[in-house]
Amino acid sequence: MNIIIERAALLRSLGHVQSVVERRNTIPILSNVLLKAQDGELSLAATDMDLEIVESVPASISRPGGTTAPAHTLYDIVRKLPDGSQVELDVAGDGSQLTLRSGRSQFKLSCLPVEDFPQLSGGDLKHRFALAAADLRALIDRTRFAISTEETRYYLNGIYVHAARQAAATGDIPVLRAVATDGHRLARVEMPLPDGADNIPGVIVPRKTVMEVRKLIDEAADRIEISLSENKVRFAFDSIVMTSKLIDGTFPDYERVIPTGNDKVMEVDARLFASAVDRVATISTEKSRAVKLAVTRGTLTLSATSPEAGSATEELEVNYQDGPLEIGFNSRYLLDITQQIEGEGARFTMADAASPTIIRDVADGTALYVLMPMRV
Repeated sequence: MNIIIERAALLRSLGHVQSVVERRNTIPILSNVLLKAQDGELSLAATDMDLEIVESVPASISRPGGTTAPAHTLYDIVRKLPDGSQVELDVAGDGSQLTLRSGRSQFKLSCLPVEDFPQLSGGDLKHRFALAAADLRALIDRTRFAISTEETRYYLNGIYVHAARQAAATGDIPVLRAVATDGHRLARVEMPLPDGADNIPGVIVPRKTVMEVRKLIDEAADRIEISLSENKVRFAFDSIVMTSKLIDGTFPDYERVIPTGNDKVMEVDARLFASAVDRVATISTEKSRAVKLAVTRGTLTLSATSPEAGSATEELEVNYQDGPLEIGFNSRYLLDITQQIEGEGARFTMADAASPTIIRDVADGTALYVLMPMRV
């Protein structure tokens, strides 16, 4: 294999694929990126056996071929080369060594055989639909903060995506719904069901896949093609194809967690509320991060106390017409949710100090958040 490629193009693609590669690998081939040169393109692929990313980039090819090279080392070398430079990649002889030349720099990297590189791409993904990049970005951003990091409940370590029906005045509307929960909070976001997504299975997309897709969306074209089967998902856009295994588990019946009898409604300016929570939480202990909300007609008092640091209170004007209520929350969780509210107003629907609270964006009914209270 012998190719010449622009440093900027190679760096961009290497940056995308090498982030999939785990730093600590017991299987040497999984530390490598697969390079294949043919038909005027260099194809780069990396995998951790659960997630695979393949990207193609134009290159000047004088001798087609392929190899695998250490992903992080190759990325670091190309990153440190001067802007605007040309990079030559050459594999000669038995293919055990990749030579990289650029200007007066030359590097020789040990390679592993192409045949050893695992393939994840196979299999028929029969369900196919497309989403606008902005829609996929919104689905991810408004749910990913609630993904559980607790490995024992592995079925919560991702976003549950499925087709559902939303009750509306004109009848049930089909929607694509994304849900994430860690047992303390729940995020549910929906959007009109795209063409082709009617019969999709309910799938749990793993956290790492969600994060990698999110990183790539900002550079993506307008449309993301999504393909699904019972155990794999594929995202394709521009010259990138990402294939991932799905979490093999049953997502809990999240509808049971969403309370239906909450009757106390408070509306507050989301920005002012978030800033006040952030200030008052400065005093709360690092372990609990507890903030108490005491609400009476027209007024919300936020407070936090700590045996070491002291106490803090702050008052806000709110729209609230029900009886007095005191309820405590983890301030970090409150801030995670209020950061997702794009409109000016946040609506809290509460029952009592021990029951889950529903939080919504007053201006946008597509997202719903549930937050468990805590003792303060």
